[in-house]
Amino acid sequence: MDALPINWMQVARCVLLSRELDLFEEQQLAPQGKVKNQFSAKGHELSQVLLAQALDHIHDAAAVYYRSRPLMLACGLSTAAAFAASMALTNSHSQGRDSGVVFNQPGIDGISVLPASGNVGAQYTPASGWAQAILYHQRVLNDLEWKGAIAAAHGGDGSTATNGFWSALNIATTQNLPLLFFIEDNRYGLSVPSSLQTPGGNIAANLASFQQLKVIDSDGTEPREAWHAISSAVAYVRSGAGACLLRMTVPRLQGHTFIDDQAYKDPGQVAAEEEQDPINKLQAFLEIENLLAESWDKLLEDARREVSSSYAQASQYSPPDPTNVSDHLFFSGSTPRQGGLRAENALPDLGTDQPHPDGARINLIDAVRRTLETEMELNPRLLVFGEDVGLKGGVHGATRDMQLKFGIDRVFDTSLSEEGIIGRSMGLAYAGLLPVPEIQFRKYADPAYEQIADFGTIRWRTANNYGAPVVVRIPVGFGKTTGDPWHSVTGEAIYSHTLGWKIAFPSNAEDAVGLLRTALRGDDPTLFFEHRALLDTSPARRPYPGDEFCLPFGRARKLLSGDALTIISWGEAVHRCVAASQYFPGRITVLDLRTIIPWDKETILDSVCGTGKVMVVHEDTLTSGFGAEICAVIAEEAFGDLDAPIRRLATPDIPIPYNVELMESILPNVDKIKKMIIDMLAF
Repeated sequence: MDALPINWMQVARCVLLSRELDLFEEQQLAPQGKVKNQFSAKGHELSQVLLAQALDHIHDAAAVYYRSRPLMLACGLSTAAAFAASMALTNSHSQGRDSGVVFNQPGIDGISVLPASGNVGAQYTPASGWAQAILYHQRVLNDLEWKGAIAAAHGGDGSTATNGFWSALNIATTQNLPLLFFIEDNRYGLSVPSSLQTPGGNIAANLASFQQLKVIDSDGTEPREAWHAISSAVAYVRSGAGACLLRMTVPRLQGHTFIDDQAYKDPGQVAAEEEQDPINKLQAFLEIENLLAESWDKLLEDARREVSSSYAQASQYSPPDPTNVSDHLFFSGSTPRQGGLRAENALPDLGTDQPHPDGARINLIDAVRRTLETEMELNPRLLVFGEDVGLKGGVHGATRDMQLKFGIDRVFDTSLSEEGIIGRSMGLAYAGLLPVPEIQFRKYADPAYEQIADFGTIRWRTANNYGAPVVVRIPVGFGKTTGDPWHSVTGEAIYSHTLGWKIAFPSNAEDAVGLLRTALRGDDPTLFFEHRALLDTSPARRPYPGDEFCLPFGRARKLLSGDALTIISWGEAVHRCVAASQYFPGRITVLDLRTIIPWDKETILDSVCGTGKVMVVHEDTLTSGFGAEICAVIAEEAFGDLDAPIRRLATPDIPIPYNVELMESILPNVDKIKKMIIDMLAF
């Protein structure tokens, strides 16, 4: 007996619709060049449509991949919208911005389909974040509407070799999350057999003894068996028992893409796969069980008619408007349909940009901690996590005592997986929360770069269907007494062209408060850099500027005024520039950039107009450092104001050494800055 009720006629219609849609694209549109990127789901249809039948909770979410279109159709995607996506037209899920098989669907009228990624395995950790958000909504926000909801991560067997899969598996099992890993095993990743993806070619067998994980292995082509496995897996996860991995074996009846001729398969293998066609098995099953309300031929005819009429409809859609192609990289006044605090009407208002100093000067790290605590008291949707942030209070002390104050659901430790930290943040943001993860050191963010890059483009790729604000705190740069190649990197230039991220780089406690609070009350992914040499040192100390102080991004601060030379800097180097400039009273203007993205072009150009000479000083390496971007803009827009060539002072193109003397020898220090000032003034 089936574990859950099911509408088999609806299943049959969706399965046939998906198959006919694939055939129409493969045989007509792809050869004509009207579809540029076609990934067939032939052989995968039945298991996906059955999964959609089981995802019936208002807060269920599915994280999908490029072969998930049958699931999408069963979740409400219209055939015309599917064509619009494939043909890169308006009326599609991305308005022609993203690949036609990379879907999303806000959970307005059904389950949430989380924005897919073109990266294999990137869907798993966001699914773990949504699963954790389900528990957060119940335990912290007391929203029992989320009780019984689950997240389903849909992927192929090839994706089980990725870091994302293993990171999400670790998160889900250690945290006992309501997450279903729905793995379709067609025995190939691209052209690579599953034996090279996982030992023995069976991920279910390999995970059979995995703790706190239920494992089910089933045939995705047999209707009754597949439905029993899917409904059992979903029921298990809904019960709160924990995570489940369901492996469904299916044939891949078309190559990886329509241009893949599958020459790596022998004719006998191809024939054997054709015999496993789930559509033929579904027809036989429905006829034997007398479950057809109308003839199979009639269902097939209806599917073909709908595909044809939907194509005609989609062909009338207009191409996307190029004048709007830059919209939605950052929030610009239009609320996304889902994701983040703004979509939930839960975003606190920005305060004042005027500081109201209170008490003695505090360290930069104390400023960060006080701001986090204040905003957590104000906003119950804000949560802080990372490696060592719990009882230890963070490797630098930024979260000291916060777990005791706010509880383990809001301040918690994670496993040593930056991929998991950032990917989990994405799912939490989709679910209407504000994640504030900590990455202990800038170099440690490297394993998470795939997710960081995806994060920044979500709003743009989904044409504002989804927002996903996050504030990622990262201590950067050398320490007070030492450096090394692993803990002492700044590397802001890498992220300055990682699209969709704002970047703050304060040089003192007051700016840290204002920029951090603005980020926490904003609606964009933000990287918040905290220079290690400024965390607990006198130059960065300032009075606390008040609980409503919000410093706008893109506003530089003038620290010194002079008539002969403009120096532009940020982070710890700012203090060295000020120290060197004081040897030249009234001659030097020093500008603290404060934010890298956006940066204050107007203030810089105005200063250049006044002084005629420019230096840019930063700690990141010289080649392709962010200083080069500033110099390029000055050269383009203020060339006529220049009385001398623009100069840069930065770290040479080598890692930061561990030996203190070696480290200081390569950093822009006061003596080097003074020497370059003298050279510039003499020009």
